[in-house]
Amino acid sequence: MSAAGNGHEGGGFDAGKVILNHVSNSSLDHPIIHIPPIFGIDFSVTKHVLMLWIVAAIVFSLVSFTVRKYLKQDRPIPSGFMNAIEAVVLFIRDSIILPNIGKKFTPVWTPLILTFFFFILSANAIGMIPVFDLLGAINRFILHVDASDSHNFINNILHGGVTATANYNVTAALATITFITIILAGSRAHGFFTHWKNLVPKGLAWPVYIILIPIEIIGMFVKPFALTMRLAANMTGGHIAILAILSFVFIFSGLFHSALAGIGVGVLVSVPLAVAISALEIIVILVQAYVFTMLSAVFIGMAINVHH
Repeated sequence: MSAAGNGHEGGGFDAGKVILNHVSNSSLDHPIIHIPPIFGIDFSVTKHVLMLWIVAAIVFSLVSFTVRKYLKQDRPIPSGFMNAIEAVVLFIRDSIILPNIGKKFTPVWTPLILTFFFFILSANAIGMIPVFDLLGAINRFILHVDASDSHNFINNILHGGVTATANYNVTAALATITFITIILAGSRAHGFFTHWKNLVPKGLAWPVYIILIPIEIIGMFVKPFALTMRLAANMTGGHIAILAILSFVFIFSGLFHSALAGIGVGVLVSVPLAVAISALEIIVILVQAYVFTMLSAVFIGMAINVHH
């Protein structure tokens, strides 16, 4: 894709390098926007940080504009995009939040759960649009900017595809929010000290607690870890699979020293398989947003509705 120009070493196509350039974040040595370190922490803007800002801005602007326009009507009747937003909100609230969290605390935690869903869905979906790859090609072939020039500002932005939720730091941050919310939800429902007592059931023989308490404490951290790994791994895996299959075109062209061999493999194998996997990725985009949202609601509900 946009990193294809970097995939040649001594005239050979390096599929691994192309794939890594596509799915990985830009280097802190050459960030998109350099910001001097503050208290020893580098806050420079990398490729994935930029995409986080773009996704957040799109979701905030689109939802805010649509909802405000709807509320300004004399007789609010949802239509168009507002209809879609209302359908999603009602589905998430009635099918995920209400059954897991309960009627009393549904209004409290619904905004957070909905924010998770819309943000993750948007980040996943935008990552499937090769806008950075297309612009990167224009940058190199029309503007004649060398792809190997990592110091070039435009090239840093356009170098490779961008799926923010394929970055483990991003998914870990989202999972950390869920982790903190679990503690806050349990403390709000039962009180701070009672929440921690509720980690284990009452009335058991004391030797059981020696085994059970460490298990429950480990379980507290396993939940956000599972959220982190599941989302990032699924989003990364799909892009790697598509790029690996498309790389067959260049690999076979190099093996047989013929562009026709690469075109033949592309038409017969790579393109059909890439299209099929891309269609599967669309399903994964929806499923992963749903799963992260559902599991977050389940974990929060477990802290509120204590059952052993």
